[in-house]
Formats: sequence, C-alpha cells, structure tokens
Amino acid sequence: MNVTVLQFPGTNCEYDTKYAFEKLACNVTILWHKEIKLPENTDLLVIPGGFSYGDYLRSGAIARFANIMDSVQEYAKNGGKVLGICNGFQILLEAGLLPGAMKRNASLNFISKYNHLKVINNDNCFLQKLNLGEVINIPVAHHDGNYYIDNDGLKQLEENNQILLKYCNKDGEIENLNGSVAQIAGICNKEKNIFGLMPHPERAIENLLGCDDGIKMLEGFLKL
Repeated sequence: MNVTVLQFPGTNCEYDTKYAFEKLACNVTILWHKEIKLPENTDLLVIPGGFSYGDYLRSGAIARFANIMDSVQEYAKNGGKVLGICNGFQILLEAGLLPGAMKRNASLNFISKYNHLKVINNDNCFLQKLNLGEVINIPVAHHDGNYYIDNDGLKQLEENNQILLKYCNKDGEIENLNGSVAQIAGICNKEKNIFGLMPHPERAIENLLGCDDGIKMLEGFLKL
C-alpha cells in the first residue's frame, strides 16, 4: 500500500507516521506542502500531527491554504482515504473536509499523556479491526483539542455513525479530557473516507514505547 504523508512548516510527527506505516510494510512518501499534486499512486493520505505554521492564527487555519490542499480536496472528493491526526485533524476541520471546529482545551493547558479511548463506531475501514465498545490506550498531545459542534451537527454525527472514538477511563466509562462536545476524540465524514482524531496512534505501535494499541487502528487501512 502506498501512503503519502504531508509535511508543513511545524509538522513534527511525519517521521513517526512514516515509521509506523513502514512497520506495516507500506511504501511511504513524505510530501512537502508546496507541491501541487499528490502522487498518483496514493492509497492513503495522512496529515500528521505538529504545529503547522506555528498555530499562529488558529490550529490548522493557515495550512488549509497551502498549495497542496487543492489536490487534497480533489483527492478526498473522489473518494480517496484521508487520515488527519491531531494537527492533521485540525487542518481537515479548517478545510471543511470534516464538520466542527477545535477550541483551546477547557483547562487552558497542554495535555500530554496516554489516555483511554472507547470505540463508538467500527463500520469503517479505519477501525474495522477493533471491536465495538473496545477500550484502547493511545497517547494525546494537544493544546487545542476541545472539539466543538452545535446540537444539530452533533445529531447528524450520531445518526450517521460518524463519531468514531470518545475519551474514557480504563473501564470504558466516558470521561471528559479536554472539554470536547460529547467527549468526542475522533470522527469521520458521512462517506467514511475522511477520518480525524486528536490522539496519536502512530505513537502507540510498540510495547517498548508503552503500548501497541495503535497498530490495529492503522492496519484497518491495509484492506482498502
């Protein structure tokens, strides 16, 4: 499988992401944001974590105007698989590829730790190797991870099975982490080809690093 990983000024997880997918025997290309076209053989596009353009306006707000984003929009519109992790999720929101917006964490503090997540919907390629209701342990590292959507939008997410993951404790009880509406940690679009989450599955692929729960998440894309 051919994976393309975008790189913006301030991206800091592109090589972690490359390593994770190469561990799954994928061919990985890191693509600079000034390019205007994605590689034609791209099977999965990943927008990784970091602080694109220093998050000087809003997280992801400047990156949405990068040269490569026109090609990203076209790729996604044509059904291409897209995964946005942390800052990548924020970019997808700013670009209008996923609904909602990100605000500063309710605590106003940067949160960096392992945190449990509950699988809310697995009827999609991203989470197909995980069980409904399964609890996994994945690192988070964000300052602006407070997901917001209005009541009508939340209802649509629920009706279309677009809520993928929620923050929880080790027993699967839903818990607040950063103030996100309905404790949402990850969502997808209605067509289920665009996925965004704040936690970092690429940082949870080896027990040596504390946990390998991220492997099953990324492996879901291998069956495209």
